[in-house]
Amino acid sequence: MGHPVGKVAALAGITVRTLHHYDEIGLLSPSGRTAAGYRSYADEDLDRLQRILFYRELGFPLETIATLVDDPGIDADAHLKKQRELLVARIGELGRMVAAVDRVMEARAMGNALTPEEKFEVFGEFREPDGYAEEAARRWAHTPEWRGAATPSKEELAAGEAARKEWVARLGAVLDAGGAPDSPEARELAEAHREMLSRVMGECSYETQRRIGALYVTEPAQLEFLVRAGEQRPGVGEFIRDAIEANAAHREE
Repeated sequence: MGHPVGKVAALAGITVRTLHHYDEIGLLSPSGRTAAGYRSYADEDLDRLQRILFYRELGFPLETIATLVDDPGIDADAHLKKQRELLVARIGELGRMVAAVDRVMEARAMGNALTPEEKFEVFGEFREPDGYAEEAARRWAHTPEWRGAATPSKEELAAGEAARKEWVARLGAVLDAGGAPDSPEARELAEAHREMLSRVMGECSYETQRRIGALYVTEPAQLEFLVRAGEQRPGVGEFIRDAIEANAAHREE
């Protein structure tokens, strides 16, 4: 049984006009027609449409998509495998961007200046397409988000550094006393850490704080935003990470 064009459009979240366009350019032609002459899509057509929309979502131009879906050497299973590989690669890219944004937020919260390289690390190997800036300005220049967050003043940076030093002194006292990461004192430190972050980024969720805490162990250089090299002790990154986790678990109970 065939599927009418309106139903297919609704299922795929696209317009009927898009399906007509795909038919006109030979990218997706329905397998049949109704008695009244309307387009009718078979299940195999829906499979092809899924592949088309997947590759389109990843940014492939329609000409490239046509080559991919028409390749006789790629069957349905091979398409799924390729889709999975592309998704895993995209997840990796997004994960790196999230980590880079977390580092920027952490640096701002602690009043640290980033190097030029660190400021643009979030984009990885991204290069702006031709005309991107003009199109972005046309669409978004009137919005408050376009203007971005204000750069911290010298006073705010000084206050952030003072808060950081006080926090590190409290950390040292907990460590000297042999406190465990899940002790009340360590959990209070973790909550104070979250409050420092919240002053810069707005309300910092426990999940975001967990990600930042993990960076102190997986990327030790990030720990220096909070605890300078001369202030560190063996295992301090793990202690802070575990205290953050213990505090989050305690408060989310």
